[in-house]
Amino acid sequence: MIAGDEGFLGDRDNYDSPANADMIEVLDRRRGLPVTLSILYVAAARKIGWVADALNTPGHVLVRIGPEQDPVLIDPFGGGTVVDGRQLASLLQHALGGSGAVAPEFLSPMSNRMILVRLLMNQATRAEGARQVQRALALYERITTIAPAHAHGWWERARIEASVGRPDNARTSLTAMLEITRDPQLRAHVSAALDGLANHCG
Repeated sequence: MIAGDEGFLGDRDNYDSPANADMIEVLDRRRGLPVTLSILYVAAARKIGWVADALNTPGHVLVRIGPEQDPVLIDPFGGGTVVDGRQLASLLQHALGGSGAVAPEFLSPMSNRMILVRLLMNQATRAEGARQVQRALALYERITTIAPAHAHGWWERARIEASVGRPDNARTSLTAMLEITRDPQLRAHVSAALDGLANHCG
């Protein structure tokens, strides 16, 4: 048992510590975030032949074990405890600040690439919180390299590039985002940001 025998648990005392988003630190300390611990649970389950996926639950990654028709949801951050429907709704309500309705995309499995993106996003957020702007920018650059179709990564990269006085880089990032975005509202948002850069530079 990852929690019982090995002692891997969620770090409730120092949740925002950058160490919780660093897999090497998590392995050493046996403490981590939901996303880092979910990587361990999924890897261990797949190693013994079980079907396992980390789910795209907002704010708190859960793991689904077993076939899609009859799965079990577990919370790696909570020591691998089983999550029932009521607990899932409560978790989503807390994360979204709304009704907590279980939208299908919240229970969709993340690919290994998207798990890595979510982990890097956590690291970037914590780097910004620690005012390590260049490290945050490097992490967003890594995200857009490994997942070029991930629009949010491009947006955050452009935001920081603009803030550190690199408008040409920010314009390139926003243009890349525009090329992969089909949502009309989001395209309008990106176009407005590009106009803002042009006006600022002009």
